[in-house]
Amino acid sequence: MHLQARRIFRLSFTPALALTIAYAIPTPLPFIAPLFAFFLTAMPGPPLGVKKLFGLIILVLITLGMGVMLIPMILHFQVTALLLVLVGLYLSSYLTVNLSKNLPGTFLAMGVTMISAAGTVSYSLSAMIIQALVLGIIIATVSHTLVYLFFPEDPPQPAGEKAAQADDAVQDESASDIKGVAQSNWIAIRSTLIVFPAYLLLLSNPLAYMPIAMKSVMLSQQVSSIDARSAGKELIGSTILGGVFSVLFWFALGLWTNLWMFFLWMLLFSLFFSCKIYQLISTRFPASFWVNTAVTMLIMIGPAVEDSANGKDVYAAFFSRSILLILITLYALLAIHFLEYIKSIKTKSNHRTCHTHAL
Repeated sequence: MHLQARRIFRLSFTPALALTIAYAIPTPLPFIAPLFAFFLTAMPGPPLGVKKLFGLIILVLITLGMGVMLIPMILHFQVTALLLVLVGLYLSSYLTVNLSKNLPGTFLAMGVTMISAAGTVSYSLSAMIIQALVLGIIIATVSHTLVYLFFPEDPPQPAGEKAAQADDAVQDESASDIKGVAQSNWIAIRSTLIVFPAYLLLLSNPLAYMPIAMKSVMLSQQVSSIDARSAGKELIGSTILGGVFSVLFWFALGLWTNLWMFFLWMLLFSLFFSCKIYQLISTRFPASFWVNTAVTMLIMIGPAVEDSANGKDVYAAFFSRSILLILITLYALLAIHFLEYIKSIKTKSNHRTCHTHAL
């Protein structure tokens, strides 16, 4: 089987299997497992081994534990706690942008935002979210490992070819580092300023806005990898399209509601996104656009299923989440353009100053 086909099937089956396991056990916040599964499998490569999985769990517990440590400060020393949250968000963006540590950066952002906000309601809620995140990672890794047995990557390349590619990669990296260092700190600051207002919204009602907080964390990592020109299509387009797919998913699931149909519909939607990501179905948008579309769909459909199981008004909650997701994404887009505008003014001012001194 061609490598492209293997990657498509792997990215299709892994989230569907993770979803089935998470809802069958059941786990708290079961939609987190397929979300992590999609993230892990979207990066081509072998699954995490036992040592790497154990290390990742330790890392997750440490980063999420930082959010637990912030809870007493948020309850009693709000200004200091908010400043520490700002610092934590900057560090998470710095890890993502400067050090290319996407997973540690994402979990650190989740710790200082979701866990600390949940703790203002009760410590048990924050502990439940930590448990859900850890179980989601384990289920996603196990699912990835099982599916990888049937759809593996190609065998390792010969040592000579691998060394030649490594040399090319080092040269490309050294050429781009000069430009990247000057821009990375600004991108980290921009990402921090974008997600912080969403955190303030989360503090007002952590139970209602937890999916919104997850989307804001994803946005904070997403805006670190895109420029202002492509931000509109990337942010707004993927968010709206993800909402459309979540509506289609919900109505399709309502035709015949059981866990096996949930698995099959998840498999079908994941197959479509995989074909878009790996260009089997031609598309004008990059792979990151379709990954974010799938993530938005999962963030929307998971809480809707939970609302239905708990007897809540699904459509009212769904409409409310959709509006909030679009508003937060619009804010992120406007913030990107505003901050880039401020930066351009400052850059022009510096150039004029340098030109005056030169004369």
